[in-house]
Amino acid sequence: MLSKRNVLLLKIVLFLFALNFVTLFLYFTSHSKQSPLPSSQTLPNSLSNHLFNRHNDRFLKPWPILPSYLPWSHGSPPPSRSCEAYFGNGFSDRQDLLTPGNHGADGWFRCFHSDTLRSSVCEGGRIRMDPGRVRMSRGGERLEDVIGRKEEDELPKFEGGAFEVDGGPGLRGVPRRLAGDEFLDRYVPGNGIAMHTMRGLLQSAQVVGSTHFDCPQWVEEPTLLVTRFEYANLFHTITDWYSAYVSSRVTGLPNRPNVVFVDGHCMAPMEETWKALFSSIRYAKNFSGPVCFRHAILSPLGYETALFKGLSEGINCNGASAQDLWQNPDDQKTARLSEFGEMIRASFGFPLNRHRVEKPVSGYNVLFVRREDYLAHPRHGGKVESRLSNEQEVFDSLNNWASNHHVCKVNLVNGLFAHMSMKEQVRAIQDASVIIGAHGAGLTHIVSALPKTVILEIISSYYRRPHFALIARWKGLEYHAINLDGSHANPKIVIDNLSSIMKSLGC
Repeated sequence: MLSKRNVLLLKIVLFLFALNFVTLFLYFTSHSKQSPLPSSQTLPNSLSNHLFNRHNDRFLKPWPILPSYLPWSHGSPPPSRSCEAYFGNGFSDRQDLLTPGNHGADGWFRCFHSDTLRSSVCEGGRIRMDPGRVRMSRGGERLEDVIGRKEEDELPKFEGGAFEVDGGPGLRGVPRRLAGDEFLDRYVPGNGIAMHTMRGLLQSAQVVGSTHFDCPQWVEEPTLLVTRFEYANLFHTITDWYSAYVSSRVTGLPNRPNVVFVDGHCMAPMEETWKALFSSIRYAKNFSGPVCFRHAILSPLGYETALFKGLSEGINCNGASAQDLWQNPDDQKTARLSEFGEMIRASFGFPLNRHRVEKPVSGYNVLFVRREDYLAHPRHGGKVESRLSNEQEVFDSLNNWASNHHVCKVNLVNGLFAHMSMKEQVRAIQDASVIIGAHGAGLTHIVSALPKTVILEIISSYYRRPHFALIARWKGLEYHAINLDGSHANPKIVIDNLSSIMKSLGC
């Protein structure tokens, strides 16, 4: 006979098994949902066949299983200005600009608008891009070959018909605009951005009849069209990655899409992560001529993400685990940044089942993120503006302290990110128990940090900006700041702060 204690343990094990089964079932069913293309029930068979043909998806990377993943489809829209509306799927206002079968149209186009972010994710089918009607540099060149090139030469300017949607055989005569000014003002507003390229793209887009919809080459797989601003800056690039990730989830893509850069920037180190996150990348001007997409998605600008908007408007959100939110939903908490950080780590092949060991045998890694001189883009002189004037002195003092710290082993890691691959940078972040650094874009990597990581930011009085305090809060990371008078730090104060943090970790 089983004792009462054994019976209780058996019940607990069975309950946990059942809970795990239900969680996995919900995860896979939400992942297996097809892209919400127009219903095949409303389409003739010939049109339905090519819209829903998924045979080319085998060339796309699958989505990894993410511990912090929560479903992106909701029975009802999230409340305005809630955490899910900011960081998740608040794109709940659907607007159809062209539907299949409408006046015989073969193509389709629609937008999903977020009142909270004041931006839209748009998608369509049978879309033609003519790179010859997009005025910008070719893009993808080596940095050394384009030194001195102006930024305005790299950003796209769209001529009429740069993008066209197949309006079907019933559309005759002069092409018509896909989106009018009234629609754009409501659903794709400029938001104070001097050159809103997504709006410019839609202003150029036309609906044409099938007789004028000539396609010498097709891209069969779903493809994100992305325009990058400040592409050589990690913070702004992460806003682009996040926007592209959200757009993929909002449109229900069953696999990771291709990416086409609708800009003329040269190559940059961040392309390594673009390639890891998505199935492939390509520059618009690298196509030999006009190209048609079976399914194209327009990703909002990075400036329109919560990561950027949070710098100027209050976003009252705190990080929480997906498990907690699944059991106790809370509009003021989010796990979306943790989900995104796991997406980055998984894309580089790092395991996601790691948990911070309370007392690691190999010691605690303290990562000091450094600011180095390097050539960032064609207009950059190669010198990085210092945010910590005695950075080397602070690092040397910390190194000496760590070498003589006998309570536990402390490994001070020299985070020379400018001379590390993106994969090596992400590895250093995930292996760190504590991350220290002066305010700078490199700290944006904390989106990939493990849950128990502690952040210590050294802030010059000349650069008091909330970027990393906010990211730490939205991820639920412990955050500390040393606010300087000027840009010179007292090494002893930095050591005292780190020592206090290490004691809290049991070291």
